[in-house]
Amino acid sequence: MSHTAHIPSHRKPRQSASKTALRAGVAGGVLSTIAVAGAAGPAQAEPVTQTIEMPTITAGLSTTVAASAQATQQVALDLETRANEEAAATDAAKKAKKAKAEAVRKAEAKKKAEVEAKAKAEAAERASRTAARTTLSAPSGSSSSSSGSTAASASTVSYSSSATGSAASVVAFVQSHVGDAYVSGGTGPNSWDCSGLVQAAFRTVGVDLPRVSQSQSTAGTQVSLSNLQPGDILYWGGAGSAYHVGVYVGGGQFVGAQNSSTGVVQRSLDYDPPSGAVRVL
Repeated sequence: MSHTAHIPSHRKPRQSASKTALRAGVAGGVLSTIAVAGAAGPAQAEPVTQTIEMPTITAGLSTTVAASAQATQQVALDLETRANEEAAATDAAKKAKKAKAEAVRKAEAKKKAEVEAKAKAEAAERASRTAARTTLSAPSGSSSSSSGSTAASASTVSYSSSATGSAASVVAFVQSHVGDAYVSGGTGPNSWDCSGLVQAAFRTVGVDLPRVSQSQSTAGTQVSLSNLQPGDILYWGGAGSAYHVGVYVGGGQFVGAQNSSTGVVQRSLDYDPPSGAVRVL
Protein backbone atom coordinates (compact mmCIF):
# COMPACT_ATOMS: atom_id res chain seq x y z
CA MET A 1 0.00 0.00 0.00
CA SER A 2 1.34 3.30 -0.98
CA HIS A 3 2.22 5.74 1.81
CA THR A 4 -0.01 8.38 0.23
CA ALA A 5 -3.06 6.24 0.01
CA HIS A 6 -4.79 7.76 3.06
CA ILE A 7 -3.96 11.42 2.39
CA PRO A 8 -7.00 13.20 0.97
CA SER A 9 -6.43 15.10 -2.24
CA HIS A 10 -6.71 18.93 -2.17
CA ARG A 11 -7.46 19.30 -5.83
CA LYS A 12 -11.00 20.19 -6.85
CA PRO A 13 -12.84 17.42 -8.47
CA ARG A 14 -12.82 17.78 -12.20
CA GLN A 15 -16.18 18.92 -13.49
CA SER A 16 -17.83 17.05 -16.19
CA ALA A 17 -17.96 18.42 -19.70
CA SER A 18 -21.75 18.70 -19.60
CA LYS A 19 -21.77 20.96 -16.61
CA THR A 20 -19.09 23.17 -18.14
CA ALA A 21 -21.10 23.56 -21.32
CA LEU A 22 -24.25 24.42 -19.37
CA ARG A 23 -22.53 27.13 -17.41
CA ALA A 24 -21.01 28.61 -20.55
CA GLY A 25 -24.43 28.74 -22.14
CA VAL A 26 -25.97 30.54 -19.16
CA ALA A 27 -23.16 33.09 -19.06
CA GLY A 28 -23.50 33.76 -22.76
CA GLY A 29 -27.24 34.34 -22.42
CA VAL A 30 -26.75 36.85 -19.62
CA LEU A 31 -24.13 38.74 -21.59
CA SER A 32 -26.43 38.79 -24.65
CA THR A 33 -29.30 40.19 -22.56
CA ILE A 34 -27.10 42.93 -21.19
CA ALA A 35 -25.90 43.79 -24.69
CA VAL A 36 -29.47 43.98 -26.03
CA ALA A 37 -30.60 46.20 -23.10
CA GLY A 38 -27.71 48.56 -23.68
CA ALA A 39 -28.51 48.86 -27.37
CA ALA A 40 -32.16 49.64 -26.60
CA GLY A 41 -31.26 52.53 -24.24
CA PRO A 42 -31.02 56.26 -25.23
CA ALA A 43 -28.46 56.94 -27.91
CA GLN A 44 -27.21 60.07 -26.12
CA ALA A 45 -27.01 58.56 -22.67
CA GLU A 46 -23.61 58.81 -21.13
CA PRO A 47 -22.45 56.99 -18.08
CA VAL A 48 -22.32 59.05 -14.83
CA THR A 49 -18.71 59.45 -14.05
CA GLN A 50 -19.02 61.75 -11.01
CA THR A 51 -21.51 63.10 -8.46
CA ILE A 52 -22.23 66.82 -7.74
CA GLU A 53 -21.89 67.83 -4.19
CA MET A 54 -24.29 70.64 -3.06
CA PRO A 55 -22.59 73.48 -1.19
CA THR A 56 -22.99 73.49 2.52
CA ILE A 57 -24.47 76.74 3.97
CA THR A 58 -22.07 77.65 6.67
CA ALA A 59 -22.54 80.29 9.39
CA GLY A 60 -20.24 82.72 7.54
CA LEU A 61 -22.18 82.47 4.28
CA SER A 62 -25.47 82.97 6.12
CA THR A 63 -24.14 86.16 7.73
CA THR A 64 -22.96 87.52 4.36
CA VAL A 65 -26.35 86.89 2.73
CA ALA A 66 -28.16 88.60 5.62
CA ALA A 67 -25.85 91.62 5.43
CA SER A 68 -26.39 91.92 1.66
CA ALA A 69 -30.17 91.82 2.09
CA GLN A 70 -30.00 94.49 4.80
CA ALA A 71 -27.85 96.75 2.60
CA THR A 72 -30.31 96.38 -0.29
CA GLN A 73 -33.20 97.27 1.99
CA GLN A 74 -31.31 100.34 3.28
CA VAL A 75 -30.66 101.56 -0.28
CA ALA A 76 -34.36 101.19 -1.06
CA LEU A 77 -35.28 103.18 2.06
CA ASP A 78 -32.76 105.92 1.16
CA LEU A 79 -34.21 106.21 -2.35
CA GLU A 80 -37.75 106.42 -1.00
CA THR A 81 -36.72 109.08 1.53
CA ARG A 82 -35.02 111.15 -1.16
CA ALA A 83 -38.07 110.90 -3.42
CA ASN A 84 -40.31 112.06 -0.57
CA GLU A 85 -38.00 114.97 0.20
CA GLU A 86 -37.93 116.08 -3.46
CA ALA A 87 -41.73 115.83 -3.68
CA ALA A 88 -42.07 117.90 -0.50
CA ALA A 89 -39.66 120.53 -1.84
CA THR A 90 -41.57 120.75 -5.14
CA ASP A 91 -44.88 121.10 -3.31
CA ALA A 92 -43.45 123.80 -1.02
CA ALA A 93 -42.13 125.73 -4.04
CA LYS A 94 -45.54 125.61 -5.73
CA LYS A 95 -47.26 126.82 -2.55
CA ALA A 96 -44.74 129.65 -2.13
CA LYS A 97 -45.25 130.75 -5.76
CA LYS A 98 -49.03 130.68 -5.33
CA ALA A 99 -48.81 132.64 -2.06
CA LYS A 100 -46.60 135.27 -3.70
CA ALA A 101 -48.99 135.66 -6.63
CA GLU A 102 -51.90 136.01 -4.21
CA ALA A 103 -50.01 138.64 -2.19
CA VAL A 104 -49.24 140.62 -5.35
CA ARG A 105 -52.89 140.41 -6.43
CA LYS A 106 -54.09 141.63 -3.03
CA ALA A 107 -51.57 144.47 -3.03
CA GLU A 108 -52.68 145.59 -6.50
CA ALA A 109 -56.34 145.35 -5.50
CA LYS A 110 -55.65 147.38 -2.36
CA LYS A 111 -53.79 150.03 -4.34
CA LYS A 112 -56.60 150.22 -6.89
CA ALA A 113 -59.18 150.54 -4.13
CA GLU A 114 -57.17 153.35 -2.51
CA VAL A 115 -56.94 155.23 -5.83
CA GLU A 116 -60.68 154.84 -6.42
CA ALA A 117 -61.47 155.92 -2.87
CA LYS A 118 -59.26 158.97 -3.25
CA ALA A 119 -60.93 159.87 -6.56
CA LYS A 120 -64.39 159.49 -5.01
CA ALA A 121 -63.39 161.61 -2.03
CA GLU A 122 -62.07 164.35 -4.30
CA ALA A 123 -65.21 164.19 -6.42
CA ALA A 124 -67.40 164.39 -3.32
CA GLU A 125 -65.37 167.34 -2.04
CA ARG A 126 -65.69 169.19 -5.34
CA ALA A 127 -69.42 168.43 -5.43
CA SER A 128 -69.76 169.78 -1.90
CA ARG A 129 -67.91 172.97 -2.83
CA THR A 130 -70.11 173.28 -5.89
CA ALA A 131 -73.29 173.08 -3.86
CA ALA A 132 -72.00 175.57 -1.27
CA ARG A 133 -70.82 178.11 -3.84
CA THR A 134 -74.00 177.80 -5.89
CA THR A 135 -76.02 178.55 -2.77
CA LEU A 136 -73.84 181.56 -1.88
CA SER A 137 -74.06 182.95 -5.42
CA ALA A 138 -77.89 183.09 -5.35
CA PRO A 139 -79.48 186.63 -5.02
CA SER A 140 -80.40 187.21 -1.35
CA GLY A 141 -83.73 189.00 -1.96
CA SER A 142 -85.40 186.43 -4.20
CA SER A 143 -87.74 183.63 -3.22
CA SER A 144 -86.45 180.10 -2.72
CA SER A 145 -87.73 178.89 -6.09
CA SER A 146 -86.41 181.86 -8.03
CA SER A 147 -83.11 181.67 -6.13
CA GLY A 148 -82.61 178.07 -7.18
CA SER A 149 -83.42 178.92 -10.77
CA THR A 150 -81.03 181.91 -10.79
CA ALA A 151 -78.23 179.83 -9.26
CA ALA A 152 -78.65 177.09 -11.84
CA SER A 153 -78.69 179.65 -14.63
CA ALA A 154 -75.56 181.37 -13.33
CA SER A 155 -73.66 178.12 -13.01
CA THR A 156 -74.28 177.13 -16.62
CA VAL A 157 -74.28 180.55 -18.28
CA SER A 158 -72.90 180.51 -21.79
CA TYR A 159 -70.09 182.83 -22.70
CA SER A 160 -69.22 183.87 -26.23
CA SER A 161 -65.46 183.67 -26.25
CA SER A 162 -63.29 186.19 -28.05
CA ALA A 163 -60.81 183.45 -28.96
CA THR A 164 -59.67 183.07 -32.53
CA GLY A 165 -57.97 180.41 -34.59
CA SER A 166 -57.11 177.10 -32.93
CA ALA A 167 -58.01 178.42 -29.48
CA ALA A 168 -61.51 179.26 -30.73
CA SER A 169 -61.90 175.69 -32.04
CA VAL A 170 -60.83 174.23 -28.68
CA VAL A 171 -63.26 176.51 -26.81
CA ALA A 172 -66.11 175.71 -29.20
CA PHE A 173 -65.50 171.97 -28.78
CA VAL A 174 -65.63 171.93 -24.98
CA GLN A 175 -68.63 174.28 -24.88
CA SER A 176 -70.50 172.01 -27.29
CA HIS A 177 -70.22 169.16 -24.78
CA VAL A 178 -71.51 171.02 -21.74
CA GLY A 179 -74.21 168.81 -20.24
CA ASP A 180 -72.52 165.50 -21.21
CA ALA A 181 -72.09 162.86 -18.56
CA TYR A 182 -68.96 162.39 -16.48
CA VAL A 183 -67.55 158.85 -16.55
CA SER A 184 -64.19 157.90 -15.09
CA GLY A 185 -61.95 156.95 -18.01
CA GLY A 186 -64.46 158.38 -20.52
CA THR A 187 -63.11 159.71 -23.83
CA GLY A 188 -66.38 160.54 -25.59
CA PRO A 189 -68.29 161.01 -27.66
CA ASN A 190 -71.03 161.66 -25.07
CA SER A 191 -69.31 160.89 -21.75
CA TRP A 192 -65.95 162.11 -20.49
CA ASP A 193 -63.56 162.40 -17.66
CA CYS A 194 -61.67 165.69 -17.23
CA SER A 195 -58.50 164.79 -19.15
CA GLY A 196 -60.43 162.87 -21.81
CA LEU A 197 -62.41 166.00 -22.71
CA VAL A 198 -59.30 168.21 -22.81
CA GLN A 199 -57.39 165.72 -24.93
CA ALA A 200 -60.26 165.40 -27.43
CA ALA A 201 -60.64 169.21 -27.67
CA PHE A 202 -56.98 169.75 -28.59
CA ARG A 203 -56.99 166.82 -30.98
CA THR A 204 -59.45 168.77 -33.16
CA VAL A 205 -56.67 171.29 -33.88
CA GLY A 206 -53.95 168.68 -34.40
CA VAL A 207 -52.41 168.79 -30.91
CA ASP A 208 -51.86 165.37 -29.38
CA LEU A 209 -51.90 165.79 -25.60
CA PRO A 210 -51.07 163.10 -23.01
CA ARG A 211 -54.06 161.15 -21.74
CA VAL A 212 -53.94 161.91 -18.00
CA SER A 213 -54.25 165.15 -16.04
CA GLN A 214 -50.83 164.78 -14.37
CA SER A 215 -49.08 164.90 -17.74
CA GLN A 216 -51.39 167.51 -19.25
CA SER A 217 -50.51 169.91 -16.41
CA THR A 218 -46.93 170.08 -17.77
CA ALA A 219 -47.70 169.76 -21.49
CA GLY A 220 -47.14 173.45 -22.31
CA THR A 221 -45.70 176.68 -20.95
CA GLN A 222 -46.71 177.57 -17.41
CA VAL A 223 -48.69 180.85 -17.26
CA SER A 224 -50.02 182.82 -14.31
CA LEU A 225 -53.71 182.80 -13.50
CA SER A 226 -53.73 186.57 -13.93
CA ASN A 227 -52.62 186.27 -17.56
CA LEU A 228 -55.00 183.63 -18.87
CA GLN A 229 -56.10 183.40 -22.51
CA PRO A 230 -58.96 181.35 -24.01
CA GLY A 231 -57.70 177.83 -24.81
CA ASP A 232 -55.29 177.64 -21.85
CA ILE A 233 -55.38 174.40 -19.86
CA LEU A 234 -56.24 174.87 -16.20
CA TYR A 235 -55.18 172.34 -13.62
CA TRP A 236 -55.94 171.61 -9.99
CA GLY A 237 -53.20 170.19 -7.77
CA GLY A 238 -49.47 170.41 -8.41
CA ALA A 239 -47.88 170.67 -11.85
CA GLY A 240 -47.05 167.09 -12.76
CA SER A 241 -49.36 165.70 -10.06
CA ALA A 242 -52.64 167.41 -10.96
CA TYR A 243 -55.85 165.55 -10.19
CA HIS A 244 -58.14 167.64 -12.41
CA VAL A 245 -57.96 169.74 -15.61
CA GLY A 246 -60.25 172.00 -17.63
CA VAL A 247 -60.15 174.58 -20.44
CA TYR A 248 -60.30 178.35 -19.90
CA VAL A 249 -62.89 179.80 -22.28
CA GLY A 250 -62.49 183.51 -21.40
CA GLY A 251 -64.56 185.90 -19.34
CA GLY A 252 -63.33 184.36 -16.11
CA GLN A 253 -64.95 181.02 -16.91
CA PHE A 254 -63.83 177.47 -17.70
CA VAL A 255 -65.34 174.25 -19.03
CA GLY A 256 -64.54 170.90 -17.47
CA ALA A 257 -65.87 167.42 -16.84
CA GLN A 258 -66.24 167.87 -13.10
CA ASN A 259 -67.73 164.74 -11.55
CA SER A 260 -70.52 162.19 -11.89
CA SER A 261 -72.97 164.51 -10.13
CA THR A 262 -72.54 167.54 -12.41
CA GLY A 263 -71.11 166.11 -15.64
CA VAL A 264 -69.50 168.58 -18.06
CA VAL A 265 -70.16 172.15 -16.91
CA GLN A 266 -69.11 175.74 -17.64
CA ARG A 267 -68.38 177.61 -14.43
CA SER A 268 -66.73 180.71 -13.06
CA LEU A 269 -63.15 180.42 -11.84
CA ASP A 270 -64.49 181.48 -8.45
CA TYR A 271 -66.50 178.26 -8.33
CA ASP A 272 -63.32 176.19 -7.95
CA PRO A 273 -60.11 178.26 -8.29
CA PRO A 274 -57.46 176.32 -10.24
CA SER A 275 -53.90 175.83 -9.01
CA GLY A 276 -52.20 176.83 -12.25
CA ALA A 277 -52.36 176.87 -16.04
CA VAL A 278 -50.34 175.91 -19.12
CA ARG A 279 -50.49 177.35 -22.62
CA VAL A 280 -50.21 174.92 -25.52
CA LEU A 281 -51.45 177.06 -28.43
